[in-house]
Amino acid sequence: MKILILGGYGVFGSRLAQMLGDCEGVELRIAGRNMAKARAFCDQFDGKPQARPLVLDRADIARALVEHRPDLVVDASGPFQVYGERPYRVFEACVAHSCDYLDLADGAGFVCGIGQFDEAAKAAGVFALSGASTCPVLTAAVVRRLGEGMDIREVEAGIAPSPHAGVGLNVMRAVASYAGSPVSLTRNGHETTAPGLAESRRFTVAVPGHLPLRGIRFSLVEVPDLTLLPAEHPQLSDIWIGAGPTPEILHRALNLLAKARSLLRLPSLVPLAPIFHRVLDLARFGEHRGGMFVRVKGERAGEWVERSWHLVAEGDAGPFIPSMAAAAIIRNMLAGERPAPGARPATNALELADYEPQFKARGIVSGMRNDLEDAPIYRKVLGSAFERLPDQVRALHDSEVDSSWSGTAEVVGSSGPLARLIAAVVGFPRPAKSVPVTVTFTRDDEGELWTRRFGSQMFHSRQSLGQGRNARLIVERFGPIAVALALVVEGEGDRARLTLIPRRWSAFGVPMPRFLLPRGTMFETQKDGRFVFDVEIKVPLAGRVVAYRGKLMPDAPVTSRAQPATLQAT
Repeated sequence: MKILILGGYGVFGSRLAQMLGDCEGVELRIAGRNMAKARAFCDQFDGKPQARPLVLDRADIARALVEHRPDLVVDASGPFQVYGERPYRVFEACVAHSCDYLDLADGAGFVCGIGQFDEAAKAAGVFALSGASTCPVLTAAVVRRLGEGMDIREVEAGIAPSPHAGVGLNVMRAVASYAGSPVSLTRNGHETTAPGLAESRRFTVAVPGHLPLRGIRFSLVEVPDLTLLPAEHPQLSDIWIGAGPTPEILHRALNLLAKARSLLRLPSLVPLAPIFHRVLDLARFGEHRGGMFVRVKGERAGEWVERSWHLVAEGDAGPFIPSMAAAAIIRNMLAGERPAPGARPATNALELADYEPQFKARGIVSGMRNDLEDAPIYRKVLGSAFERLPDQVRALHDSEVDSSWSGTAEVVGSSGPLARLIAAVVGFPRPAKSVPVTVTFTRDDEGELWTRRFGSQMFHSRQSLGQGRNARLIVERFGPIAVALALVVEGEGDRARLTLIPRRWSAFGVPMPRFLLPRGTMFETQKDGRFVFDVEIKVPLAGRVVAYRGKLMPDAPVTSRAQPATLQAT
C-alpha cells in the first residue's frame, strides 16, 4: 500500500508514520511544503515502511496523484477550519483519480460537510472518511460503550494535552479561529450556540487505580462531535466538549480574549495565532502528563445512570492519540477490512477495542467508572481497581458500619526540632519498638473518623471524599491541616499494594504551596493474611515527622459490601 501523508512531518502526520513503523508492505510519501523538513524526517525514520520525502502544496495535489499514484491520501495538515475556497480540493482530486481518502480534521463544518460528496465517492468506488481523529472517532466510540443499556441524555467530554507535548502552529490557528465565535451545540434539547473557549468547567481525569491528573479547567471547543453525536443518539438533550490546555494562567488569558471577542464583536484572533503558539512553546512547565474524559448520563429502566471513561497518557504518549484512528483504519485495510465506498464522517469507523492495542503499545491507561454508585469512600475513589486489592485491605475499607482493627506497630520518631514540633501539634505517636495498636473506624455521611491508639497515646484524623480541585482524591484532616491523597493500586491479588500519594494540602482552610507539600512513603498491603500498613511522613525543610508500620486484624468479623456490577477498566 502506497500512502501519501499531507503534513507528513508535522505534529500528527509524523506520529501516524511512526505508528505504521512495524507494517510490512507499506510505502510512505512524507509530503509538505518544506523539502528540508520532509527529508530530515525520512532520514531519521527507522520503521519497516519505505519513507520518501515529497514537496507538495495542496493546490498541486492532482499532479501529485498522477505522478505518484498512491492508494490512500491522508490529510494531516490543516487547519481545516480556515481552508478557504475549495476546502475539499484534496478530496475532490482523490475522487477524480480513484484514490481513497482520510483526514484528521477536527473542524465541525468541514467534517460534517463531507457527506455531500457521498454519491460521487461511491460512483468512483473510493471511500472518504473525514475526522479520523480523537474527535469524533474516539469520543463517539467511548460514548457508545458507556451508553450500553441506557438512553443517553447528556454527554460531556474533554481533552487535556501535556504542557510539554507541544502544539503545532496549525492547531493554534484552528483554536484561534473559533475563540469567541458562536459554537453550535445542543442544550436543554434545543440547538443553540455558545462562544468558543468562553465557557469553562473543571474536571479531574482519574483512571481507576492510577495517579489522577490534577483538577483541570476545560473550555468549550468547536469539534464535529457537537453536531454528529446528537444525530447518532436522538434522545441526547445536552452535549458539551472542552479542551484543557495548561498552564492554567495562559488558558485563562485565552478565555478572557475569547470573551472579549464575543462581547465586543472583535475580529478573528487568527492573526494572533503565531504569538499564542510562541508563548505556549515557551511556557512548558508542570507535569508531563495528558488525559481525556468522557461522561454520559442517561436512563436505564427508569433510573438515572452516570458513567465516565478516563484516559491518562504519560510523557510523550499523548500526541499519538489524534493519529491513532487513522493508524487503526490503515491497519484494518492491510488486514483486508477496507471501509465501504462513500464519503462520510469517520464517527463509526472504529470501536473502543480498536484503540486498545495502540494504548497498550504506548503505555496509555484508561478505565471506566459508575459515578452514581453509592459506596464507601475508598471503593468510590478506586472504582473497578478496588477489586485488585488484597482481601484484608478490601475488608478494612469496604465496611459500611463502624469497625475496629488491632495489632502491633513500630514507631520511628522525628528527625529534627521542627519535625518534633509538628508531630506534637498533630499528636503523632512517640517512638516505640513494639507497641499495641488499635484503629477504630467511625463512619458517617461525611466520611470516616480514624481513631488510632498506640499504647496509651491516641490521635484522630478524618477522611472524606475530595470536592472541587480535590475531586477523585481522599482528603485526610489532622486538626487544621488537610492533605488530599491520590489512591494508586500497584499489582494484583495478595501482593498488590495501595499507595497513598499527597497531591494538595491546606492549613486552616488556606491552600498551601505545593513545594511544601508533605511527602513520604505511605502504603497498605497484606502479608501472612494480615493487613499491613507502612507510613512515613516527611515535611520539606523539617524532615521526617513520624514513621510507623505494623500489622492489623479485625476485632470482629467484617461485613464487607457486596461487589457491585461495574464497568471494568479497558
